Amino acid sequence: MGKIFCVMGKSSSGKDTIYKRVLEREELGLKRIVPYTTRPIRKNEAEGVEYHFVDAARRDALMEQGKIIEIRSYHTIHGIWDYFTVDDGEIDLAHQDYLLIGTLDTYEKLRKYYGFQKICPIYIEVEDGVRLERALQRERKQTKPKYEEMCRRFLADQKDFSEDRIKALEITEVFQNDVLEDTVETVVEFIKAHR
Repeated sequence: MGKIFCVMGKSSSGKDTIYKRVLEREELGLKRIVPYTTRPIRKNEAEGVEYHFVDAARRDALMEQGKIIEIRSYHTIHGIWDYFTVDDGEIDLAHQDYLLIGTLDTYEKLRKYYGFQKICPIYIEVEDGVRLERALQRERKQTKPKYEEMCRRFLADQKDFSEDRIKALEITEVFQNDVLEDTVETVVEFIKAHR
């Protein structure tokens, strides 16, 4: 029976890089679940890789079809951006293990949808000052940096990823991302042990 390993963490914690490195590990044979979003595509992103980039009409159609497992809406300075996971026929837990990037809400709703035993949390953590430096470096590389949105995300993470929330969801193992390669190896071993 397959599992979904859900990589989570605050913005600029390194979860995207860890996700990509873990997916590259052929011995794990993990498939990825690509989330959907209505936010604009960023420089260096590609459709179907980080996200499926869709408009509001496509989101509404998926909602009407009952295919959206979970959805999160963020009120940004650029408008409302939705992020969501879709039961689009690509997930086959009878035969495959998967890797997904999400939030605590994603993790919670996937557990309700697929069952507690089929969803395994991988929570990545980095000291806040380091995260802020990383976020600023990343935003500077954008054609049109959105510093206000970067700050909004950073502050929102303090609430969205509170210690109380993590405890309530029974996430007991936290992966400190101090040295990227070490963190990747620790996550790989964790996945091997929890299949």
